Amino acid sequence: MATLSSTIPFLILLSLLSCALSDPATPVSPSTACNSTVDPTFCRSVLPPSGSQNLYNYGRFSITKSISNANKFLALINKYLSGSSKLSPSAVSALHDCQLLSTLNIDFLNSAAGTLSSSNTLLDPQADKVQTLLSALLTNQQTCLDGIQGAASAWSVNKGLTVPISNSSKLYSVSLALFNKAWVPKTKKVKPKKGFTPSKIPIIPNDRRGLLEASDAVMINNIVVVSKDGTGNFTTVSDAVNASPDNLDGTTGYYLIYVYGGIYEEYVNVPKNKRYLMMIGDGINQTIITGNHSVVDGWTTFNSATFAVVGQGFVAVNMTFQNTAGPAKHQAVAVRNGADLSAFYSCSFEGYQDTLYTHSLRQFYRECDIYGTVDYIFGNAAVVFQNCNIYSRLPMRGQSNTITAQGRTDPNQNTGTSIQNCKISAAPDLAGSPGSTISYLGRPWKAYSRTVIMQSFIDSLIDPAGWMPWDGNFALSTLYYAESSNNGPGSGTSKRVSWLGYHVINGTDAGNYTVTNFVLGDNWLPQTGVPYLSGLL
Repeated sequence: MATLSSTIPFLILLSLLSCALSDPATPVSPSTACNSTVDPTFCRSVLPPSGSQNLYNYGRFSITKSISNANKFLALINKYLSGSSKLSPSAVSALHDCQLLSTLNIDFLNSAAGTLSSSNTLLDPQADKVQTLLSALLTNQQTCLDGIQGAASAWSVNKGLTVPISNSSKLYSVSLALFNKAWVPKTKKVKPKKGFTPSKIPIIPNDRRGLLEASDAVMINNIVVVSKDGTGNFTTVSDAVNASPDNLDGTTGYYLIYVYGGIYEEYVNVPKNKRYLMMIGDGINQTIITGNHSVVDGWTTFNSATFAVVGQGFVAVNMTFQNTAGPAKHQAVAVRNGADLSAFYSCSFEGYQDTLYTHSLRQFYRECDIYGTVDYIFGNAAVVFQNCNIYSRLPMRGQSNTITAQGRTDPNQNTGTSIQNCKISAAPDLAGSPGSTISYLGRPWKAYSRTVIMQSFIDSLIDPAGWMPWDGNFALSTLYYAESSNNGPGSGTSKRVSWLGYHVINGTDAGNYTVTNFVLGDNWLPQTGVPYLSGLL
């Protein structure tokens, strides 16, 4: 047994080593740097094999290598698309998804590299942005993989892309882990506020020109009107989006598209170059954008969306988005949102399976209605739902309802679904068939699925177990599901699942999933004019 005198120097050595590892500027071996990653063995194959550098240098090296990898992967996708005449329509559709997602990854990596090249110290908003972009890399790769695997089980492209996608994901995971270790502060410096920020969304007068004269409203740089009867600037929403200016930076205000009441049967895409668009309708069930694409009819889940948005800073108000494919058509998305710093206020999302795809980046939803059956709020964004109505509908015979299916694949991603002060209840068709369907708060789509429900009303439709497994024991110890201060007949936690990853949390822990902390909303939501509560009730 070691004597006390021999133990003290050893403890001092451990203390010194701990201090060295906690200082990102201290040179360490590649092996030591890789200990903070999910796959240290792969990490060691990526970093320079000899010499010692600090974590900042390792992080920059990994991101540079990731940029090269992303460009090679896009070239591979383009190569397969060049021979698309020999592929099935579903395969081509999946490849186009991968092409879009790959171009976004290159953008995200170049943005991250530009930020990290200038400083070893980042403020909270900068660190949060880079962590968000690096988290989205993994989401995009996983979406690409899901699409090609779903296109056809015997598809040759599946075999040719599975390994490159896996290697890309491992590399992006290394970049994310090293960034988190070097640049992300262990605790955020902001604390959630109690204050409520009221809406500044402009009221649209009969004379639309009057909007530009509103002094207390959101900053607007231009306004166009969509009207089906031809009395506006455009007759379709897509035409208005396509005609909007490219790459606004938000400093001069939003480009506002006002959509008069009517049913717009079209598929709308807001691409990455259409930034800081605001779209306002005449109200829920007044301005309706509707479609019916589904996986059963040959679309990927990703491109089945009636309304898809990627352009940063998008805001939608007073609109309904539908996918009417019905429960028998399985995955059929009403809205797919991959727009950073996006917000939906007083909108309705209507579908069945996979209604609202909160795909990636930072999002906020306030006073919205979401209708669906299976996994109808799903994706891997960092997203907060506040004061929303969440309605489970009547599914196909024999199906269970699951509200959420969160898709976090890596423990270093800053993603998750936060539901605060919402109402979870049955839609009229399900309420009219009591006992016909078992409903759950969610199930783990991916290994590190993260969902928090707090300060919300949960009605009796929710099974006492609360949460449903995905497949056997998959993810039950790695997920993070939490409930805090909920009320209503379905809110009791005494009979909830006993999974290692399930928690009943207090207000301190719940504060981590508020607007202020989880999506740093105080930095960007005031510009949108959407009302929000910064912290807890």
